[in-house]
Amino acid sequence: MAEFTLVIGNKNYSSWALRPWILMKHLGLPFEEKLIPLDTPTFKQEVAKYGPSGGMPVLKHGNITVWDSLAICEYLADITGKGWPRDLEARAFARSVCAEMHAGFVNLRMEWPFNARARNRRTFMTPGLEMDIERIDEIWIDCRRRYGSDHGPWLFGEYSIADAMYAPVVLRFNTYRAQVSDTTRWYMAEALQDPALQEWVHAAQQEPWTIEAFEVG
Repeated sequence: MAEFTLVIGNKNYSSWALRPWILMKHLGLPFEEKLIPLDTPTFKQEVAKYGPSGGMPVLKHGNITVWDSLAICEYLADITGKGWPRDLEARAFARSVCAEMHAGFVNLRMEWPFNARARNRRTFMTPGLEMDIERIDEIWIDCRRRYGSDHGPWLFGEYSIADAMYAPVVLRFNTYRAQVSDTTRWYMAEALQDPALQEWVHAAQQEPWTIEAFEVG
């Protein structure tokens, strides 16, 4: 039996669950995956068996329960000593952009629903959505320029929690064909080739469930 159990929803629609899932893959942590389909009559009852919030993802590690995607990533960093840049300044920057992702970009979330298997979707570009895209583009350019360019292909060179937190955005930008800078296109190309992300997308493509609210554009 695996030491960790990660409770997730449908891979095609679960942007929050992708974050700890892909980080655990990059950290090399074996885990049991418990998938609870979203938008079903029994969803809340099933999720309540694992965590107190009524949502997912949830990480079970022995007697410890951690819910919320960023909290799980932080916990995994605590127990492995990996996941954040080693440099203090870079680590502070990484924590800041992760917190910004975790708390913000409401227009992006609402207007471009996460849909891992969809391609070539189109929606009306609102001012709020455009601002979110531009800000994320700016963040990725800044991360690569300041900390990533000389140390590897990821936002801070080596794979970090920041890459996990923004992995759903990579897929959103790919689904809806976001107009972004050359730096962001290059970063997206690298991220989309990541075997862990490809594994997630492949699994999403095999899922039988469809939630119409997420099928826009």
